[in-house]
Amino acid sequence: MFDMAGTTVRDNNEVLHCFAEACRQEGIAAGLSRLNALMGVSKLEVFHTLWREQLPDGAGAGEIEQKAEHSFRVFRSILEDYYHAQSVEPTEYALETFDWLRGNDVKIALNTGFYRGVTDIILDKLGWLKGLDSNYVGGPQSMINLSVTSDEVPQGRPAPFMIQRAMDVFGIQDPGQVVKVGDTPVDLAEGRNAGCAFSLAVTNGTHSRAELSVLDNDGLLESLHELPDFLRPWV
Repeated sequence: MFDMAGTTVRDNNEVLHCFAEACRQEGIAAGLSRLNALMGVSKLEVFHTLWREQLPDGAGAGEIEQKAEHSFRVFRSILEDYYHAQSVEPTEYALETFDWLRGNDVKIALNTGFYRGVTDIILDKLGWLKGLDSNYVGGPQSMINLSVTSDEVPQGRPAPFMIQRAMDVFGIQDPGQVVKVGDTPVDLAEGRNAGCAFSLAVTNGTHSRAELSVLDNDGLLESLHELPDFLRPWV
């Protein structure tokens, strides 16, 4: 189970700056470091969190919900405009790693804090939608075997529901047969909460080795290039 932006999809802080622009337009005071700490979280939940921090303690749940929904719509527009206009590329060694996994009969699933609409834009630009059915399950000619988004489950990361969705699709009962690979704190927490065999992170994504090394993890990789060697004893 791979994360997308920053792990398998190249991210040069585009998502972070889209968040910053949405906050600027919405009057939310949040610096880049605060926003980066929320990378990987469901994007709607990010705005719930930011507005809870922004509004006075007496603000009601209804007001927070209304503001979060509006800010999320603003963010969606900014983000989708960006991805429609710009090229999208896989991260270094992502395709080679996918080839190695397919050659060893390991299923490749992608999950994300993005919602389905923008995920499809990204997958289509990468050519990774090809071969996926209406439930985003892959076939013999597909690059990936499954795509799951945060708006398709009851709760996004760090909750384990996206990983559990993938397990259901593939008929996997034991989470010890699953490896999670991401680039954020919530990726690592998601893998741990799901009971995965390994919860790993790459350090060439949105968070540095120093930021990730203080968190519970089973390994930090310089890039996806190191993943096959890590997994080879178990496949």
